[in-house]
Amino acid sequence: MSRDLDPRELDHDRPTPSRGSRGVSEPQDSPSFNDPRDSLIRDLDLPRGPGRERVRVRDREYDLRGSEVRTLSTAGTFRVVVAADLRDQYRNGETQARDLTHLRKLGLIRTAPYVVGGTRTTLITLTERGRSVLEHARRNRDNGDTRQTFHVGISKPRELAHDVRLYRAYVQSAERLIAGGAQVRRVVLEDELKRDYQRFLQASNRCRHEASGRPNRQPQEVEQWARERHLPYRDGHVEFPDVRIEYEDRDGRYSTEDVEVTTPHYRGSHAAAKASAGFTCYRSVGARVGGARLASGSGCRRARGPFDPRAAEELLQ
Repeated sequence: MSRDLDPRELDHDRPTPSRGSRGVSEPQDSPSFNDPRDSLIRDLDLPRGPGRERVRVRDREYDLRGSEVRTLSTAGTFRVVVAADLRDQYRNGETQARDLTHLRKLGLIRTAPYVVGGTRTTLITLTERGRSVLEHARRNRDNGDTRQTFHVGISKPRELAHDVRLYRAYVQSAERLIAGGAQVRRVVLEDELKRDYQRFLQASNRCRHEASGRPNRQPQEVEQWARERHLPYRDGHVEFPDVRIEYEDRDGRYSTEDVEVTTPHYRGSHAAAKASAGFTCYRSVGARVGGARLASGSGCRRARGPFDPRAAEELLQ
């Protein structure tokens, strides 16, 4: 649903002299990190309040506000996110539509129509320019192994119907962790974990022209690698979750929660492996995602109460 905007409609969103500071903002817009969405901007020196502020990245300048920064960080963290899943931070849909229009005109995001469970909606992905804004704003740029990774675009179009549900599953798990006193530190996607695994497997082949390219790790080495990273290792294979949430518990101890979104297409050995991995599993049915907390070693089961899909609509085309 695209329409032209009258500049006068934006007047109530303009910052007043007392608004827009990165250190002070209205209570309802101020990130307390008790919200899973705010955890994704924890280490970014970017606007967090309701008023737009000037952000300079090299030779470019952008006017951004907190809700737009959250949209950028969420899309970058999960590669793709459904616009309707980000509505909680808005008072109405028109405000979100203006944010998306603004971010798209700045070249920070791309939007595309999509159908989830028979419902038309809008997908949001980060652009290279959008990632540059987030990377430039990092407070701790040297912590390469522990900082949040931001992704550009969609990596596996064939798995899009599955991947658009990852953010919803994350919110459900993160809300429960935070309610128990945890602080979310980072979100790691399956592709990142698998990339680290391949680096481990190929470590001995680097800089060797005569190498065949085949991993020569012994099973016990692979098992130890998996154990050190708290990943299941069964029958000679490492199981990887869709999403890993790294967090500190109420006592300050590092821990992880591994999240898997299953679909009706999970069958055979693949389904059996995921069922025995001990992940926190969510089963998607149509546009809905239901969740259940699973103990280590238990299988995926359908949640008693489905996640509220919040009727999605297409905001932009």
